[in-house]
Amino acid sequence: MNNSLSHYFFLAFCFLFIGCNVSNKGKANLAFLIDTGEFTIAGQIIGEKLLDGNLNEKQKNDLLFQKDMMSRIEREYALTEADVLEKLMPYFSDSTTIYMAKWEKEKSLEYRLINGQKRFFKNAVPNLFRLNEFAKNREEKISEKTIDSLKSFCASHTSQLISESTENGELVNPVECTMTYTISVKAGAVPAGEIIRCWMPYPKESNSRQTNVDLLSMFPEKYIVAPDSFAQRSIYCEQLAEAGVETKFSVKFRTKTYAQIYDPAKMNCVVYDTASVLYQKNTSERPPQIIFSDRIKNLADEICGNETKALKQVSLLYDWINSNIPWASALEYSIVPNIPEYVLENKHGDCGMQTLLFMTMARYRGIPVKWQSGWMLHPGEVNLHDWCEVYYEGIGWVPLDQSFGLQESKNDKVRNFYKTSIDSYRLIVNEDFSQDLFPSKIWPRSEPVDFQRGELEWKGGNLYFSDWTYKMEVTYN
Repeated sequence: MNNSLSHYFFLAFCFLFIGCNVSNKGKANLAFLIDTGEFTIAGQIIGEKLLDGNLNEKQKNDLLFQKDMMSRIEREYALTEADVLEKLMPYFSDSTTIYMAKWEKEKSLEYRLINGQKRFFKNAVPNLFRLNEFAKNREEKISEKTIDSLKSFCASHTSQLISESTENGELVNPVECTMTYTISVKAGAVPAGEIIRCWMPYPKESNSRQTNVDLLSMFPEKYIVAPDSFAQRSIYCEQLAEAGVETKFSVKFRTKTYAQIYDPAKMNCVVYDTASVLYQKNTSERPPQIIFSDRIKNLADEICGNETKALKQVSLLYDWINSNIPWASALEYSIVPNIPEYVLENKHGDCGMQTLLFMTMARYRGIPVKWQSGWMLHPGEVNLHDWCEVYYEGIGWVPLDQSFGLQESKNDKVRNFYKTSIDSYRLIVNEDFSQDLFPSKIWPRSEPVDFQRGELEWKGGNLYFSDWTYKMEVTYN
């Protein structure tokens, strides 16, 4: 049976199935339709349900969120097959269609079916050149190969840090930065005269690696800084939307950040106190992102084997992800139900995805680990970034950056630096994931896991990333 005919019979089945179950199982049916990419049918059902005068506010909002979720997915899978072919043709000529089927099967060219048609991830082509060796080699032959300046900088920087460090866990090499962060809401995204609520990232002050936090300016002038007790810290403000112009929010602050160095050979870890609150909290599952599925458990056990020492298990898990899960541009987290499972299924992930996979396997193995994220501040490479901290009994919380990986160095301390140490160029905004903002947000967040870009809404709904832009500026004092 050809694809179009199969899709026709599937649609007929869906209409019958939904028609018989609208009253009792509408929500589950809609989730099934969205999961299988039948957005047209799902949209029609949502439209009809919204006309029901008996719906309460929560039911309406649930339906609007499901409609919004389809828009988010369509935005991520924005390329048609013709778009991808056009982008790849200069590298593979008439052979492109032959290769594509293989790449799709190998998960190095990411797509999903939407309304029966293949729709490709908006960054599928650059990801292909990151994930597939044949494609990477072909691209390097045609395009001028560039030097990875971040890797070069980090190798030099961490070598210097190691040579200067004299005590385990020492805070060294402070870097003072001034940061200006600006959000611009597109004209017309919100009706004129309506209030726009905005949460922007703001530095944590409870971590010893980050000190001297100083708010220098804020626009608009009235604001609320979240208490440092909030794990995802923000600065909040409001503005009225004006007709025909962008609405801008801007914050400027200064902080001092330190590197922290731990030498595994000098880390005298003791047996975990498994009854402690810290241990219980940071080795537990956190659905929907940290779940000890059979796949996670089997893989972690295969990687670690009979090893019982926490430091060695962490090293084994780190090395496996470094070798098997390459970094690639990622889907927005809000459309990924379970990130570690997605990573294992697709064999790639960005910094947060790699980190959540590491955290899940480490926690399953009884090693306490917690999320940390914010910005990377390396000169010329300022960006959003995620990493984590591992707790070792007798030592405390030790930083680990999974996505910075093993460095290209013959010096083992430099090569393995990011397993137990962190460089100077980090802004810590979050000490956990999927936490409440202050004050509370009414509508579902654009990014329900991380908080690095900010969140916006108005009384009519959430403002998604397509409604606004952001700009990060860093100067080194």
